[in-house]
Amino acid sequence: MTDSSAGPALDEARAWTAVLERDRAFDGAFVYAATSTGVFCRPSCPSRRPARRRARFFASPAEAVRAGFRACLRCAPEAGDALVRRACAAIAGALGPEGGGPPGLAALAAAVGADPGRLRRRFKAALGVTPKAYSDALRRRAFQAGLRRGEGVSAALYGAGYGGPSRVYEAGGGLGMTPATYARGGRGARIRYALADCPLDRMLAAATERGVCAVFFGADDGALRAELEAEFPLARLERDESGLGGLVARILARFASAPAAGDLPLDVRATAFQARVWRALQAIPRGETRGYADIAAALGAPRSARAVGAACAANPVSLVVPCHRAVRADGGLGGYRWGLERKERLLAIERGEIERPASERTFIPGGRRLRRPNR
Repeated sequence: MTDSSAGPALDEARAWTAVLERDRAFDGAFVYAATSTGVFCRPSCPSRRPARRRARFFASPAEAVRAGFRACLRCAPEAGDALVRRACAAIAGALGPEGGGPPGLAALAAAVGADPGRLRRRFKAALGVTPKAYSDALRRRAFQAGLRRGEGVSAALYGAGYGGPSRVYEAGGGLGMTPATYARGGRGARIRYALADCPLDRMLAAATERGVCAVFFGADDGALRAELEAEFPLARLERDESGLGGLVARILARFASAPAAGDLPLDVRATAFQARVWRALQAIPRGETRGYADIAAALGAPRSARAVGAACAANPVSLVVPCHRAVRADGGLGGYRWGLERKERLLAIERGEIERPASERTFIPGGRRLRRPNR
């Protein structure tokens, strides 16, 4: 399917051919996204190609972000800086069992023909993180992908370029759970979830033993369950409205008032930059918004507004991490994973412009309202 935002100049057949041939001549002309992974890439990206039916095309990275996709870490499609793109490619090439491990800053700078200090500054300005943080995130994602394919922990570690298990185990590998637990997936990992009515139609909230791992919105329970399965394809999912009643009530309370700091434990996976963006979003007062560029500037990475948008799109715990409070510089809503109508309504609720119906103020496990709120 060709996205309408790609514009009439984008020929679908030609674009798909460029993707299959990894034609660098089309880099910058468009990006393509895989609905199976939620990631968008440059045409020349070395990653595995999706099935044709799962490919979408966009005229720019910004369009892909607004549609809810996140940028590929291997090809860095959001980086407009050619030096940064070369550095990203060099990092990707150095990872894996045959790559020799992630390069240090000096070695990376030598590989791309740049001064180390200059490379670090331009890299952080373009992507919002240092080359080391980018390399770490790339390895974590490769490690996760290996586990999702059913590889053992040791094989996934080696395939991602880790020399041993100690470093990835020390911090949980950025998984929010230990690598062994993540790897067991459906053979051991347990995620409970509950569904409830909310001012944005239906809400799915899910949690591991460590904390909340997903908060999704939609109109259909089956679609929300499918979304959770796609996010955690190897986990054992259990519906548990009774056991999660208190947690769901605390999440729903956020529609009515600002939460206390740290009131909900989280169990989410994030790159270093995503974590910084999410903390910045949680600091925005209820009823207020911030521009993507303003958030980027506050993080000390003023040229990473697009990366901020991508971090918002990748947020798995909507409302708890209030990505709806990030907007465009001109005041436009920008994008929202659950649709702009829901984002607009949520902001209006927080500004006090919409009073919540009484039927939405109490959580009834598994229950449904007799009528939906007025649009």
